[in-house]
Amino acid sequence: MKFLIDECLSPSLAAIAREQGYPLSTHVTWLGLRAREDWALVRRAVDEEYVLVTNDRADFTPLMEREPRHPGLVCITVAHGLMSLDVQTELFKQALICLEEEDIAGRVLEIALRPDRTVRFDLYPSSLA
Repeated sequence: MKFLIDECLSPSLAAIAREQGYPLSTHVTWLGLRAREDWALVRRAVDEEYVLVTNDRADFTPLMEREPRHPGLVCITVAHGLMSLDVQTELFKQALICLEEEDIAGRVLEIALRPDRTVRFDLYPSSLA
């Protein structure tokens, strides 16, 4: 498994993935994909078998649903005013632990920090079909 971290999240998440045993993980900036359209990032993730990691669930989930097959989508969702590098890091580390036991291919893992600071995990198929 390898991860493609969206530009809305810190490049340090790609470094964490590499340290955790996913050496081919990268960030869109490192690939020269900054400011590209979302569909172009999905295409790259699908074509090169990256699990895409973003905090933009609303835009990326429908794009992944259009794909007959994809390696997976991780959505880090944080309540308004709570996003920080520390929060991103902790939620991504928790996602990596979850993915040690789950096959994410064709699925979405959403990890959400709610306003009351509780964390919720949801793993579901990316297609409604």
